[in-house]
Amino acid sequence: METRVLEIRKGILNKNDEIARRLRERLHACGLLTVNLVSSPGSGKTAFLQRTLRALREKGKAPAALVGDLATDNDAKRLAEAGVPVKQINTDGRCHLEAQMITDHLADWELSSFEYLFIENVGNLVCPSSYDLGEDVRVVLLSVTEGEDKPLKYPNIFNSADIAVITKMDLAEACEFDLGAARRNIQAVRPGMQVLTTSAKTGAGMSEWLECLAQEKRARGAVV
Repeated sequence: METRVLEIRKGILNKNDEIARRLRERLHACGLLTVNLVSSPGSGKTAFLQRTLRALREKGKAPAALVGDLATDNDAKRLAEAGVPVKQINTDGRCHLEAQMITDHLADWELSSFEYLFIENVGNLVCPSSYDLGEDVRVVLLSVTEGEDKPLKYPNIFNSADIAVITKMDLAEACEFDLGAARRNIQAVRPGMQVLTTSAKTGAGMSEWLECLAQEKRARGAVV
């Protein structure tokens, strides 16, 4: 029975990876940088993304976003306040997004009109680590309210990410958050991974984050 379950899971992931591969080729052909944001619930992911979308729009860039949740369109409404195209994906109980969901929800968008596509994944530090969504960059968010040991407790998601963003730094002192310990734990799981510190409330660290996005586009030969 155990072997059968593993075979079924392998088949599902293989199918997802093939869909993700085709999707990535399509997005690259349109000149898009695609960013998959993963985190636990309550990390400040939506506030961080909302500020990102607004800042890019104000710089004359053209971002768009897909947002995943088990239910409701609350986060999509919040992100739409940034004045950019946004779509909600409801997973109906599934704890992660899949490449086919992304493909389906992009069907009626003119992708060549965008420069950045952000995917706000379902709040979960387990399931999303296994699913490629056709992204160029996977960003894992860790808030100061969660504690410094999250990377050690959930190594797979940190190990599968390209960039770590520590959020809610405006609350670090009140939470007695040890930034040095958090950095060491991240590096213990993913040596050499870039770590940014931010606050969506104050704007601290957001310019560094925007430059990081620009660097990712330059690395792919895209105009920034």
